[in-house]
Amino acid sequence: MGLNNRQISTPGFSPRFGAQQSGTISQQVSRLARQLADDIIREREQVSLRARNGRIFTPFQTPDDVLSNQVETVTKGLFSSNTGSMTSFYSSSTATTAQRSYFYELYDKDPETDTTATPMLSIAYGHYNGSGSVDTTGNLNNDTPSRAIYRQYAQLLLAPNDRKFTINGTDTDSIYVLNFNRARYREKLDPGNFEITLAEISASGTAFTEVSSSNIYRQIIDDSSINAATEGEAGQVYNLISGSIDGGTSIYNSSSPTYFGLLYPQHGVAILNGDTLDLSAAAGGLSFNTGVASGIEGNNRQKLFGSLSGSHALTPSTITGGIQGRSAEQVKSTYYFVRVKNGEYNYSNNPSFVTGSLGQVAFSSFVNDPQTYITSVGLYNDRRELLAVAKLSQPLLKAFTREALIKVKLDF
Repeated sequence: MGLNNRQISTPGFSPRFGAQQSGTISQQVSRLARQLADDIIREREQVSLRARNGRIFTPFQTPDDVLSNQVETVTKGLFSSNTGSMTSFYSSSTATTAQRSYFYELYDKDPETDTTATPMLSIAYGHYNGSGSVDTTGNLNNDTPSRAIYRQYAQLLLAPNDRKFTINGTDTDSIYVLNFNRARYREKLDPGNFEITLAEISASGTAFTEVSSSNIYRQIIDDSSINAATEGEAGQVYNLISGSIDGGTSIYNSSSPTYFGLLYPQHGVAILNGDTLDLSAAAGGLSFNTGVASGIEGNNRQKLFGSLSGSHALTPSTITGGIQGRSAEQVKSTYYFVRVKNGEYNYSNNPSFVTGSLGQVAFSSFVNDPQTYITSVGLYNDRRELLAVAKLSQPLLKAFTREALIKVKLDF
């Protein structure tokens, strides 16, 4: 029995021996695993070091290295050379009589003598019933130039069921139009940076009109500083009211300003109310005396031209006069942060970096202490096709002791 007990107890001894043997094997496996891991890490470090020393491409790590869809508003002067004001106005005599019966195109310089003259805007007069102009082309239904102008801008700017321009709650049949060159205002006119200065018209002026000897002028701005835009069929709409942007936005009698018209910044169009301009200076107007007789040419386009071109001479030196304006455009940008670590991009594949048929480094000191300069950054797609190049303003020295962070901005 005892033997049997000893025989029975023998298997109980074997597991204890087996546990010690298993622990030894586990330690050996762990040592081999650590050694293998160290070898892999060492090999990867060597590969990484070689890649850094001879790297040509570095993939961006998103989102750390790429910041996309950043929107900012960029403004520029509305007129030539990105200037924000236009105080001299010229028209061209090369326009046909038919063209001039509809609109005047205004230039920043005299197109008769200066080949660099550029059209900045056009001005026109419109009347709902076609009054104030003469049909010279034999059109039916009294389709005079003033009627065509009114209907054209009503169709462009008003809702389908709205036929008349409504200014300060009142419909008007008589409008003056300033339509800015599409290439000048880009995406839209910049609200808050728009001003028109008009001079009072002399009742005894010629067909091309003269400014009044009273030297009265009115400054007209949009009301974006006090009111949000009204959203309509034509996008944003602001009121044009009495005020100035010289020295900061200032609205005259802000509690009850004079309403001169409407500004459609996304179309580059200003609509002026002929009824308001016809008021006397004492009533806040400019004595335009708009010609609205049926079948008679009212020379209304010339009145607006004379009022605009004569306003600058009336204003003191602290006031600009004419037209002031800026264009506004939303630009979407993506920023790429190019991080160049100390061990990267220290060598060059430029032929001047090496010498001889075997391609030895030209200067022995460059083997362990190369001196290179970064002049540009190339942006590539996944197929390593060059898509864009960013130029640095000046070469950037690169060495093992120097790192760089270059921010590349790509606008869309």
